[in-house]
Amino acid sequence: MRTARTRRRMFAAAGALVVAGLVTGCTAGAEEGNSGPTNNANNSESGDTVTIGFSGPAADHGWLGAINSGAIAEAEKYDDVELVVAEGTNDANLQISQVETFINDGVDAIVLLPTDGAALTEVAIKAMEAGIPVINVDREFSSPFAARTTVLGDNYGMGVSAGTYICEKLGDNPDAVVAEIAGIDSLPLTQDRSKGFADALEDCGLEVSNRVAADFTVQGGEAAASQLLAAAPKIDAIWNHDDDQGVGVLAAIDAAGRDEFFMVGGAGSKNAMEAIKAGNSVLEATVIYPSTQGADGVALARLIAQNKALGDLVEQDVPNRVVLYAPVVTADNVDTYLPTAFTS
Repeated sequence: MRTARTRRRMFAAAGALVVAGLVTGCTAGAEEGNSGPTNNANNSESGDTVTIGFSGPAADHGWLGAINSGAIAEAEKYDDVELVVAEGTNDANLQISQVETFINDGVDAIVLLPTDGAALTEVAIKAMEAGIPVINVDREFSSPFAARTTVLGDNYGMGVSAGTYICEKLGDNPDAVVAEIAGIDSLPLTQDRSKGFADALEDCGLEVSNRVAADFTVQGGEAAASQLLAAAPKIDAIWNHDDDQGVGVLAAIDAAGRDEFFMVGGAGSKNAMEAIKAGNSVLEATVIYPSTQGADGVALARLIAQNKALGDLVEQDVPNRVVLYAPVVTADNVDTYLPTAFTS
């Protein structure tokens, strides 16, 4: 494994936002006169050293912590990547100033998981106009001109996967009681997950009978689950959107002494997978929402900045949009997914 050059930088630079005409077709790090990206089948080989700026929200959630650590670990695989890591923050204005600093420093690419996609859109456009490709992770900008490539988990697909699994288990019981413990209802990602879940259940003649919303925290999960269990004396299956809040959900279930149902989790935490493997709780499956997105963003930023393509594709450019799969993890395949699971 190559030695990494990873720097952590805590900064908060100020700067005006200037939005002019979009510069298209530029790729930072490309040599002048280069005819285009090269489809190199062995992209792990060392190339020109590139500096990648990374900025994300505060790691106040197991999944977000894994995003940050995954990005750093990915950079450490390459001796031609210098990763500059900004302090994680949930303050959109501070994150804007961090991106401004990346621009002023002339980094070769920026990987950005915005605390608020709309709020970070203008500064991302500014970076693109400066010839710095932006790789947008997880929370989308409000303009297609703000990113060279976007890496997303499949929130709607998570719902579909969870609903399909429950249909396979309960589809022959039209009276089955299916419950849902969502995340933060105001977020589009939660809405997408619920829509996919409802659509999949509808396909086998089921529907959500009882639904509550939590907030992606252990405490919120416990409170929401307690409310749900009190309102529903009989349940056949529960889908909980998030494994971090699932720690609290399982605590509430244990406290209530309920075990007549099975539960499907969401996101794919190590804790959840170990419980699935042990087979000693109501949790029997979880749906992956990849915490590798930050690492994937760094890997793609390196290729773009070095004017390379994805070696396994015929296409001569890194794709504009990458949507990651949302598989269901059960006792049958849990060992495949445990190595990349995050800790709640």
